[in-house]
Amino acid sequence: MTHDRSTPLAGLAEVRKRYGSHVALDGFSLELRAGELLALLGPNGAGKTTAIGLLLGLAAADEGRASLFGEAPHVLAARRQVGVMLQSVGIADTLRVGELLDLTRSYYAQPRSVADCVALAGLDGLLDRRYGKLSGGQQRRVQFALAICGRPRVLFLDEPTTGLDIDARQRLWAAIRELVADGCAVLLTTHYLEEAEALADRVVVLQRGRTVAEGSVNEIRAHVAQRRIRCVSRIDAADVATWPGVRSATRDGDRLDVVADPAEPVVRRLLDADATLADLEVQRAGLADAFLELTRDAA
Repeated sequence: MTHDRSTPLAGLAEVRKRYGSHVALDGFSLELRAGELLALLGPNGAGKTTAIGLLLGLAAADEGRASLFGEAPHVLAARRQVGVMLQSVGIADTLRVGELLDLTRSYYAQPRSVADCVALAGLDGLLDRRYGKLSGGQQRRVQFALAICGRPRVLFLDEPTTGLDIDARQRLWAAIRELVADGCAVLLTTHYLEEAEALADRVVVLQRGRTVAEGSVNEIRAHVAQRRIRCVSRIDAADVATWPGVRSATRDGDRLDVVADPAEPVVRRLLDADATLADLEVQRAGLADAFLELTRDAA
């Protein structure tokens, strides 16, 4: 199934938003297209939650424009095509999961079947349980089900896997991939950078209300030339840390862990310095390394 990616389904254009003297967003732009997962990354206070609030019509920009399906975000027809999973939610503790799902599905003209919601969100055996009696991870899965039950064309996921164990997180990732493959546009914020690495088609790194980098995961990683060198060696880590091109050198038992830019001269010097060196690995920077570097530079 092909989806028109040429027209953004949601976007922010040069928006500015202040709260008193604090500038939350400073000329920030964003476009979200069908069949795409966009990861919005940034440290706490970077403006991620403000950006989502503007796209949902929960707040108005001081300057610039927010749009959903070509309309202002507060227009009801636009909001009916959106699903939302926020970090803070007000859900009645006394209602059963099945009741919550039925109530939320009733707001939409063509909702997903209960069976579909249960399968996608991993709610097997939970429909008769009261929401307030569920674990934090189970509540997050219910929140995900409520966000997708109206077949949204745009889905906002704000830290969706907080509190989930590894198995539940993998199941949620699979469901998110299925929605994107079906043409849904997803905006994801997450502190788990491996989550963005696993899911994102495009990444925007936000720092102090401004974009500091944008592109595919590989393009973001390419901002950082450094490599991670691991080996078993008796060379002193403190000595290696003084070599040209070495960012850091640490030891864990008999393993030496070196971050270097570029890697090749450092690898040659390690091999020269220790004839018994073994288990040599050189890895490119991950998204986490790039994120830390980009946000440190911007700060």
